[in-house]
Amino acid sequence: MSLVDLLLTAVGRKASDLHVSVGSVPMIRLNGDLCPLDQEEISSSSIQEILDGLLSTPQKEIFRRDRSIDFGYSIDSGERFRINAYYERGFPALAIRWLDNRFRSLTELGLPQQLDSLAKLQHGLVLVTGPTGSGKTTTLSALLHQINANRRCHILTIEDPIEYIHPNQSSLIHQRELHSDVPDFANAVRSAMREDPDVILVGEMRDLETMRASLMAAETGHLVFSTLHTGDAVGALDRMVGAFPGGEQESIRQQLSMVLRSIVAQHLLPIKDGSGRVPIVEILNVNSAVSHLIRTGKSQQLVSAMESGRSIGMQTIDFALADAVSAELVGFETAKRYTRDLKLFEDLIQRALKIGDKDNIEALKDGR
Repeated sequence: MSLVDLLLTAVGRKASDLHVSVGSVPMIRLNGDLCPLDQEEISSSSIQEILDGLLSTPQKEIFRRDRSIDFGYSIDSGERFRINAYYERGFPALAIRWLDNRFRSLTELGLPQQLDSLAKLQHGLVLVTGPTGSGKTTTLSALLHQINANRRCHILTIEDPIEYIHPNQSSLIHQRELHSDVPDFANAVRSAMREDPDVILVGEMRDLETMRASLMAAETGHLVFSTLHTGDAVGALDRMVGAFPGGEQESIRQQLSMVLRSIVAQHLLPIKDGSGRVPIVEILNVNSAVSHLIRTGKSQQLVSAMESGRSIGMQTIDFALADAVSAELVGFETAKRYTRDLKLFEDLIQRALKIGDKDNIEALKDGR
């Protein structure tokens, strides 16, 4: 099969990812699990031929120098992909993510409706966190699409690579790609502040200078969205503060307490009937109490703040997991692996299902 044939087959099977490597059959990821796509092993000459057709001369030089490169790719049918080319055991390999470029609402994506409010913010910092493949980019794309459709503003994105292509609607939107449009995230954010943006998307808080520039952008009246690779809201905050030298951390906590608006931490879990995956979302919104906890470095108390903040749109991962299990979307054993407080998780399920005895909760565990 040619690369285009492999991509079309993967899309037809609704795979999220395609892996192509020397000496292995092509593999696709379906609902979180890897499975073979074809029975024919890939040769090194086939991979090299694919890369020669995909990479421009400057990209080939970057790949030769860095041994890894990210780039976007579209095929004639209109499907778009994010490709990472890298070396393993001395041979090139490809990890390809299908970018379903249809813009869907938060409801269609299965995300909590309270995230709508994030698209209405005028300034501040919003972080979407989670492991690789947890849907962070899709969530941010839905929020940007909502802003683009409903507000008259200038949206500037800095991405590596550009994944979802946003046409101008009510807003003017410019999308800049690392290496082809900008040298790095930090310089691009600093440059963005001279380009009259209202909303800035920073694809990833990849290093200290990007974090510093993004905080400055949020502090100077822009609405900044970005991502971090952490599993929960508290971890995102700790990681961001911890990235700065010790002497700066107190001032960074002060700065975050003023500019941070929300942290959305998400995972994608398999649906119980095998029909796909569903987002499980933890939400930390910053009010005066949360701002005080951030400023004073009491991050571990933020879990309690989320538990008591349901009325203003907050929720812990245990609440989200219990809701998903109670709605029969996610199996009990699957959800249990992601809990922060197993006892609270079980209590929440019992409360939601109005089951009060041990036998019933044990039956739930056995059956789900």
